[in-house]
Amino acid sequence: MKKFLIVLLSLGLIAAFGMTASAADVKFSGSYYVVGVFDSNDTLGDTGIATSRATMYQRVRLQPVFQIAEGLTFTARMDALEKQWGNTNWKGGAEDTTSSRKMGSGAGQKIQESFEFERGYVSFKTAIGQFDVGYQNAATWGTDFADNGTTKPRIMYVTAVGPVTLLAIYEKAFESDTATGMTAPHLANADNVVYYLAGIYGFPGGNAGFLYGYADYAQSRPLGYRTKWHVLSPYIKATFGPVYVESEVFWTLGTTMEYDNPPAGTQDLDKNGGAAYLYMKANLGPAYVGAQVGWSQGDNDATDNTDNNGWGGGTSWNPALILMNDDLGTWKPGGNNTAVPGGVTSTKYNMILYQIFGGFNPTPKVNVAAALTVAEADKSPTNYVSKKFGTEFDVTATYKIYDNLSYMVGAGYLWTGDYFKGTDSANQVGNDYLLMNKLSLSF
Repeated sequence: MKKFLIVLLSLGLIAAFGMTASAADVKFSGSYYVVGVFDSNDTLGDTGIATSRATMYQRVRLQPVFQIAEGLTFTARMDALEKQWGNTNWKGGAEDTTSSRKMGSGAGQKIQESFEFERGYVSFKTAIGQFDVGYQNAATWGTDFADNGTTKPRIMYVTAVGPVTLLAIYEKAFESDTATGMTAPHLANADNVVYYLAGIYGFPGGNAGFLYGYADYAQSRPLGYRTKWHVLSPYIKATFGPVYVESEVFWTLGTTMEYDNPPAGTQDLDKNGGAAYLYMKANLGPAYVGAQVGWSQGDNDATDNTDNNGWGGGTSWNPALILMNDDLGTWKPGGNNTAVPGGVTSTKYNMILYQIFGGFNPTPKVNVAAALTVAEADKSPTNYVSKKFGTEFDVTATYKIYDNLSYMVGAGYLWTGDYFKGTDSANQVGNDYLLMNKLSLSF
């Protein structure tokens, strides 16, 4: 028996060494960051007791690309240890039921995050263009404004015609057949599906594009209605000498609530909302100055039959350290600034933001920058005291330790607006300041 096992092992080794080695080459890229934040008054209240918060958080990201053959690749992306330092719940949440990375069951169970595979898709080139199939990057187009950088299952087709790149995308956002809580008779036609057609024209110094999207959200059909939106979005990025300009517009039309059988006295809720963004930056030797404006239309009349809310500013566009900063809203203990109406720091709907900024590079490795931001609601909610979110001044300094490793320190001060008083002018609000530092690695 022993001799038989030795012979079998030998044959196995001979076969293993005799096999053709895999032709796949693997290229890794990724990033790591760790951030420390102190926020002096995150509730924006004026109670005499500042509700200060201090925390540190981090994320590890790996993105391997497997080159299987010429024109054929497989791309994956994994995140790990995406959490606050010292917190044994997911992202500071009180229960693991809020997590997309559950490692156990039961509310409140402590978890320690490990790898989460977020993306996996194959890319292959053909005579008519390239196809990407699988879970891949979604909700990104044009500029950072209105981008969310999420992951969705998609089929994307890309081809070039001269200076024009054409795209066609099918996206399955929700599958009702196996979703918990979905019941007959709408199982066969209660999915969320999105279709996109887009073109990008490249020219010396920049590019411009136009996107059309059709979203058929039927997930709510068991409630008797569905959503059908048409999204139109042109953008441009261009450099004119020392001046760089980018701009993007989103317009959403269609029906937010289209009833199968409208209840008595109920009519469909139409959709008509806009959003826009403009950014300009002028390079003046080692210095630069610029300005930006972001706008998302609001809707202050919930009684009519039109939804006028515009496309939001997205999670990728973070113009300030406190106001409308998605990282702060995600990672801070307790979530967003709450105050009376709540959530304004990361919410980018129903808003207008104006900002001027400038910076200076005393050496190629050092950057010092400052920004002044003013923000308010586009439409004042019913009976609110004010539309003013507030005015914020930020200053940051960044040092490149290596080409791929940088360290940033920053401070922001928010003069809180009366929007946070809500509907009662007797409510008191207080100002807020924030201190932070961030170590960022890319590879």
